[in-house]
Amino acid sequence: MWDDAFPSFLIGLREGLEGGLIVSILVATLVRAEARSRLPQVWTGVLAAIAVAMSFGAVLTFTAASMPETAQEAFGGTLSVIAVAFVTAMVFWMRRSARNLSSELRQKVTGALAMGSGMLILTSFLAVGREGLETALFLWTTAQAAGESAGPLTGAAIGLVLATGLCWGLYRRVLKINLTKFFTATGVVLIVIAAGVLGYGLRDLQEGGVLPGGTAYAVDLAGSIDAGSWYSTLIQGVFNLMPTMTWLQVIAYVAYLAVVMTLFVRGVRATTPKPEAGRAAAEGAATPKPAARRRPVWVVPAAVVAVPAVVAGLFVALGRPKPAGDQTVAVSETDCGKGFTAPKPGRQTFRMRNTGRQAAEVYLVDPSTNAVYGEIEGLAPGTTRDLVATVAGGTYAWRCVPASGRAVTSKPVTVAGGGAARPVAPVSEQDLAAPLASYRTYVGKGLDTLVAQTGVLRRDIEGGHLDKARTDWLTAHRTYASLGAAYGTFEDFDQRIDGRTDGLPGGEHDKDFTGFLRLEYGLWHGQSAKELAGPARRLSADAAGLRKAFPSQDFDPGDLPLRAHEILENTLQFELTGDTDEGSGTNLATADANLAGTRELLTVLAPLLTHRAPKVLPTVDSDIDRVQKLLDAAHDGTHWTPVEKLSAADRQRLDGATGQLLEDLAPIPDLLEIRKSA
Repeated sequence: MWDDAFPSFLIGLREGLEGGLIVSILVATLVRAEARSRLPQVWTGVLAAIAVAMSFGAVLTFTAASMPETAQEAFGGTLSVIAVAFVTAMVFWMRRSARNLSSELRQKVTGALAMGSGMLILTSFLAVGREGLETALFLWTTAQAAGESAGPLTGAAIGLVLATGLCWGLYRRVLKINLTKFFTATGVVLIVIAAGVLGYGLRDLQEGGVLPGGTAYAVDLAGSIDAGSWYSTLIQGVFNLMPTMTWLQVIAYVAYLAVVMTLFVRGVRATTPKPEAGRAAAEGAATPKPAARRRPVWVVPAAVVAVPAVVAGLFVALGRPKPAGDQTVAVSETDCGKGFTAPKPGRQTFRMRNTGRQAAEVYLVDPSTNAVYGEIEGLAPGTTRDLVATVAGGTYAWRCVPASGRAVTSKPVTVAGGGAARPVAPVSEQDLAAPLASYRTYVGKGLDTLVAQTGVLRRDIEGGHLDKARTDWLTAHRTYASLGAAYGTFEDFDQRIDGRTDGLPGGEHDKDFTGFLRLEYGLWHGQSAKELAGPARRLSADAAGLRKAFPSQDFDPGDLPLRAHEILENTLQFELTGDTDEGSGTNLATADANLAGTRELLTVLAPLLTHRAPKVLPTVDSDIDRVQKLLDAAHDGTHWTPVEKLSAADRQRLDGATGQLLEDLAPIPDLLEIRKSA
């Protein structure tokens, strides 16, 4: 709390002192002009400025609370940037105007005295209103950044009380303060704080989808810094510097500090004292004639307070209301699910607010089985996101897993009623251990076959048997294509064995173009056995090297479910478009091998899928059979129809069937995702 209070304390002290000095000068001018009867008009203007500032703060708070998550982030980010602009303008204005502020205000009061009560009220309102609006906007943005309002409001209140005391002392001449040095020193600190607010605002705009680069991190120290330590808490609360920051945040922070601080320091050095003018004119001003027409003294003060409050109330009332049934649930490293009460059955939206100092995974679970009803990954500190889940009769709890630390589970609540929600049984690394072992065995056997087949292909070419080499090339290439799920573990071997010409300056003639596609180009473009002997030996050696390295290569268990979808994504992108055809016209043969690899992968994952989503596998099997029939119709014996030779109708059917298969495979990575809730 107290780490979040300092920026607000400073803004409250500085803005309060600015506003208090202005009020003091206005009052002193009227007293010296022997116009004490006009003091209520000054206080009316001041009261109006305070009422507008408080109403503005209420509108910001209630309007933002009723917005959807992304709109709320965009709204908060925009206002943070505006607040930075206001604060920047304020520190430069006060640096420039501090010495002449008294004389300028006396001149304005003198003119207002001659023009009636309304002008005097307006003068005091405008003089104080700016500080009030700046304070309201900055307090709102710092509260948003802190994720709570107690600290910022407490800090601001202390600052305003202290500023009031200082202004009273200055007015009564019991204190002497070098205001130029005070506003210069506080200006330097506020520029640093504003740089952090700017970074926070830009992050909100990224999360709201207004600005790009939300996942392009320049700094990611979440795993190496204890975000809950006192020093980390202090830095985050005062300067808004987070352990994880995007490139846009870092660049904006550094650029703002470099430019604004340089201009401010140069301006301080260049500023010279100017003589105060206008004192005699203000002090010698004649008291204007009293107004002939009088009204009750309470009418105008009541109006200036009531009008902003009514307008603010209309804004809040007419704004989009918060959907009925939504709950705002706070999560942190120590307190998960604060504010969670038993919801009604049906589709519910929970607004998850991370009030902690670490990013966290958040799960709505059945605590007795650990089944997951909904989840949010990577909920950043100080951010709010919606979690939509269907709730039926049963027991529910929130489980929060911080980036570093132990999982925290909320107290369970019981929902009465019928219906049936569909939770997902969480998957752990241990659950995927057996499928992974089975698949590694499959890949290992496939690599044994590949080494033998590339050896045959090498001997064909070295012996000058190019017709036989074309047949054996396709056999070996199909074997490799059937191992597609293991691409993620093949490291740079894959580029050497089956790399495309993409990015190679020389294309098919580039020295770094190797592997199956290099041999395909040569075999179907009339190159001699002598020209192809080198690439053939290199392919055979790379296949043997891969087989030797494979047992020690890492295979992330979480990648296994992803491959079920990714293999055929590549098939649709490269093989069914003919993009990788180097002359053999056998892209459909490669697609057929990819399909076989997908089928093998689904076989090892079947035990996990069957009880989690019993309808998925039958649907996918039906889709695979449909694609298989279309591919079978495209070849006769060893001859495969090139993609470009397919009829428009056949090609459309094949693309459509593969697309449908991809769509039905899409839920598998989510169903078998390794969850920290497990």
